[in-house]
Amino acid sequence: QVQLVESGGDLVQAGGSLRLSCTASGIILSINTMAWYRQTPGKQRELVAAITSGGSTNYADSVKGRFTISRDNAKNTVYLQMNSLKPEDTAVYFCNRRNLYAPLWTWGQGTQVTVSS
Repeated sequence: QVQLVESGGDLVQAGGSLRLSCTASGIILSINTMAWYRQTPGKQRELVAAITSGGSTNYADSVKGRFTISRDNAKNTVYLQMNSLKPEDTAVYFCNRRNLYAPLWTWGQGTQVTVSS
């Protein structure tokens, strides 16, 4: 059974930075395209960034140039470095795989990011 654990969220002022971590048990993350998603109350979960097994990345337009997704295969961990944070980045952030042909794993609890203006 795959278990995803997100961490690193916090309350930060606009312009600040945070690094989120996603660790997993029951699966080897390095062979999967992994992604960060975020959700705010009343809205659908949205894709923020993704990284393929080969290291290629893509980002939502709203975070391009500010966020960086990376992975440490030895630690079975995926990161999201978030710089120049804006109040509109406030959300609960989740990680999961990105695969159009397979179901997502069970979501973890997410990690809350709150950006104050």
